[in-house]
Amino acid sequence: MTWRVRVRILPRTGLLDPEGQAVEQALAALRFTGASNVHVGKAIALDVAAPNADEARAKARAMCEQLLANPVTEDFDIDVEPAGSA
Repeated sequence: MTWRVRVRILPRTGLLDPEGQAVEQALAALRFTGASNVHVGKAIALDVAAPNADEARAKARAMCEQLLANPVTEDFDIDVEPAGSA
């Protein structure tokens, strides 16, 4: 079975996020009030072949730990659903 995996990667809480700070300052300069604690990250979507959702999630976690995310500076969340359902 094929699973649609979506990975969200964000800078680890407490670490400097210069890109997020720049966006936050730009929003304020454009008079968008109330936006704070801005973080900029990555979104990755891919199809993964696996017999079940748990195995697809495990494969995606291994991909994140080895390539997609920097384990020292980034955290990630993984969502899995059957491919073609969205």
